Amino acid sequence: MTRLRDGFAALLLDLDGTLYRGVEAIAGAAEALVDSGGAQRLVYVTNNASRGPGVVAEHLTELGFVASREDVVTSAQAAARLLRERVAPGATVLVVGTDDLAAEVTAVGLRPVRRFDGAVPDAVVQGHAPTTCWADLAEAAFALRGDAVWVAANTDRTLPLERGLAPGNGAMVAALRAASDREPIVAGKPYAPLMEDALLRAGTRSALVVGDRLDTDIEGAHRVGLPSLLVLTGVSTLDELKDAPAEQIPTYIANDLDALNHPPVVVGSTDVGAVAHLLARHPGRAVTVRASAVEIG
Repeated sequence: MTRLRDGFAALLLDLDGTLYRGVEAIAGAAEALVDSGGAQRLVYVTNNASRGPGVVAEHLTELGFVASREDVVTSAQAAARLLRERVAPGATVLVVGTDDLAAEVTAVGLRPVRRFDGAVPDAVVQGHAPTTCWADLAEAAFALRGDAVWVAANTDRTLPLERGLAPGNGAMVAALRAASDREPIVAGKPYAPLMEDALLRAGTRSALVVGDRLDTDIEGAHRVGLPSLLVLTGVSTLDELKDAPAEQIPTYIANDLDALNHPPVVVGSTDVGAVAHLLARHPGRAVTVRASAVEIG
């Protein structure tokens, strides 16, 4: 019998909460992704815009994953693409985020700035950075009040770290939203730009989205018409499924990534309690949520 993963040419893998928490790998994640056949493409898709693809690939490699720069797609890259499509070549972009985010702005032919005095920047791009402070948000608010284009790398409310959930980029976006009365264009999951960039990198639409958040990874999969696997190693829990809208219901649910390596078996319930019971009975396997059945995989 085929494994769950064998039905797909590529896996589009979230990072934070799915493969690692902070600087620590999730137990068994690297081993679960090993594909003895070597034919399946692994694309690492992150909403976190704080690090460049090369740095992300190096971190993954240090943690035991097989990854190169070309395997990584970030929301910073998607945000830079959206900016390039909306402003003129050489336009100024106020960066609220890391130097790696600024580098992506430069890479698409735009000019990153941190402060301005006089002419309002053409755009503002915002991504997670642990050093972001009030002065950075104030500068961005001035630009947005001056009608600059606003692109947010993502709107994740929280960021899973070793100690728990920390404020994510979405918390900072909320502050700017309140200060500017504006809404950003969002590059990252659940919106389509990052997912479409990942599919382009994978070179196929035969892909399974794997992640730990209903509101980003799973909804993002729905928006581009892909199946999804929710792993319970990060942010979202089974309890959240009870009130989740249809666009946030995953195709598969599993305790961890090792469920990719087991074949599906159909059982007959969609009740969240039944799902929890099955996950407890089969800790290394996935449960697939369907309209009329739950499938163990």
